[in-house]
Formats: sequence, C-alpha cells, structure tokens
Amino acid sequence: MSCPEPPAVAAPQLAADALSIAQRAVEDLRALVDISSPSGDVPAAEEAIARCVEMLPDGAECERCPCSTAGSADDLVARVRGTGHGRLLLVGHLDTVIDHASHQPLRIEGGRLYGSGTADMKGGDVLALGVARALAARPESFAEIAILLVTDEEWRVAPFVHVERFAGFDACLCFEAGQLTAEGEEAVVVKRKAAGTLRVGAVGLASHSGSAPHKGRNALLALASVAGSVAALADPDGPDQLTIVPTVMRSGDAFNVVPAEGELIFDIRARGADVFDRVMAAVPADLGGVAISARLERSWPGMDSRRVVQPLLEAASARLGRPIHGADRGGASDASHFAASIPLTLDGLGPRGGGAHTPTEFVLETSLRERAEVALAVAESVLAEIA
Repeated sequence: MSCPEPPAVAAPQLAADALSIAQRAVEDLRALVDISSPSGDVPAAEEAIARCVEMLPDGAECERCPCSTAGSADDLVARVRGTGHGRLLLVGHLDTVIDHASHQPLRIEGGRLYGSGTADMKGGDVLALGVARALAARPESFAEIAILLVTDEEWRVAPFVHVERFAGFDACLCFEAGQLTAEGEEAVVVKRKAAGTLRVGAVGLASHSGSAPHKGRNALLALASVAGSVAALADPDGPDQLTIVPTVMRSGDAFNVVPAEGELIFDIRARGADVFDRVMAAVPADLGGVAISARLERSWPGMDSRRVVQPLLEAASARLGRPIHGADRGGASDASHFAASIPLTLDGLGPRGGGAHTPTEFVLETSLRERAEVALAVAESVLAEIA
C-alpha cells in the first residue's frame, strides 16, 4: 500500500532518505509485531532482537549487555563508527504489555497498521533503525551512532543500568510514539512527568464471615479505605501535576472468610519524583487493627529539556521545511533516565498512532514517512551543530 504524499521537505536528501525508510517500514514493522514479546519472555525477546539485527546498517558492531531486570533477555547495543564528529544515541524497547493470549499480529485497515506494540513501541524501533541506516551512509557526518534496544521497559522496577554506558554522548533520541500539536503541526516530547509505582500491603486477621465476622480484621476494607484516601491527594492541575491512580487490588481467597491479607498498587505521576515521598507519608500504618505497609517499588525521574532543545528544534524545522514543536507527555520513558546526563534529550520521535496497551493499538501508515522526516531532521541538525 502506497503512502499519500506528505508536505514537501526542504532538504532533498532528507526527503529521499525518509522515503527509503518508509518504503520498507511496513514489512519491518510486520516482522517485529508478529512476534509476541511480552516483558520477561526471553525466547520472544531473542527472536525480536534477531530481527532488529537484520535491520541494522551494514558493519554495525553488536553487543549484548545485561538487562536492568534480572531474568530478562540481554539488551542490544549496536554501534556504527563514523569519521566525523558527534555521538548520537537512539533508544527503543522491544517488550510489550500484551500477553501471548491477547497478542494481535499486524493487519492493515483503512490506512492504520493495527497490532500489539505497533505504537508502543515497535513502530519507533523501526524508525530508529531506519534513521541509523540513513546516517550510516554518510560516515563523515558523525563519530558514532549507538542504538540501544531494551527488553524490559514495560515492567522494570530495578534501577536503569545503561546511563553510565552512554555518558558523554551529545544527544539522545528516543522513539516512543509521536504526536501533533493541537494545531496539527509536528511535535516531539521534551517534557515528561516522573513515574512511581506504590505497593501497599495489608495484614489483618481471618475469621468466618458468617458466624464470627466481628472477630476478623478485614484487609480488603482497609485497602479500599487507603485507595480512596490516597487517590484523593491527586491534584493534576496543581503545581506538582500530581496524579494518583489505584490500578490493582488483590485480597481474599474464599467467599466466606474475612480476608486477612491483600495488596494494593498505585500508579503515581508528578512533576518530580520528590513528590512521591509525600504520597507515601499519607499511607497510615494501621487501620482498625490491620497493619499497613507501603513501598515505592518503581521511581523513574522526570524530564524537562525544553530550554536546551529549543535552538535544535528551530534548526530542525528549517531543515524539514515545516515546524517541529516541543510537547509534554505524562507517560514514562527511558528517555527520562538519560536526560540528566545527556541534556540534549528528545522523545516521541516514533510514528503517530493510538490505543497503546490495548487490543486496538495502531500506527498511521502515512506517519511512518512523516515521522522519519522529523527524526532525520532532528538527528541531522544535532550532528550539523557539533560539526
């Protein structure tokens, strides 16, 4: 299926490279999406990595590095050496939140490419690999292009292990799904919230729910109370942009027993990770004789590179021939881990789509070429500035 013509691009070589990426992007995406690769499945991750290796530029040096999450397949680091200046890191992940039973292979309907992981983020992986191939054809324009594809982004709670490995790189480009502004112009992500996972445990006392309910201490009711009181602290329009969403609660094993134990999980997002301590402090230690414990299981930093990247976006817009704007997004991303050590960090360079983490996940076919143009304009502008 051919893609409709996007707006004209100012730089002819950029336009030709983006077209080349788009012409093979659908089949490259099919090769990845047709592999069901939920987080933690090592054979599936190995199969996806093997497909990505086939899409790398000729001569790329491949290395398998231990993943941040124990038991996961090793991550892939590929490097392309050049003769110029500037080191550029391209980041993606190959795992999905969709389990094998719910996996949807790629299908094309009405200009949409549906399938598990199309938007989050195998479509972005395909574009990152395409950008690497395009840049590799001009080795004089860079010193090193590194591609990092991890296998645990969707479920990682351990510290991220790759930050030091790429210290000193000039820019980091992450290929999570792209977006448009409210006016319909191209946008990349320059600001993300910090993300936290709060796990609350409850230990009460079991008893027969019919003959002696008064002798029990109900863990389920205690957790329900905590869910309501902690969620009420959310203030998305406040200075901390705090959201607190109870997402999982488990308690009870039998219909006629007062539940003695349980757990509750919150997803927390805020301007900065320091806000999470205040949320944890709001969890009581005891409710009606039920002991309550709280643990911050995951804490990912926020990202705010708006000021640093503005000159780059202006240069990339001129190279592209249409505006590229900075935007913010609430979702977490590995870009946030790199932003502190690589100030020139941008995200959201992947194709546009929707329905991430759902059975109706998709990317727009036309956006494969349009976002390849955006990504190339940004990457080339980074390297031109360093040269």
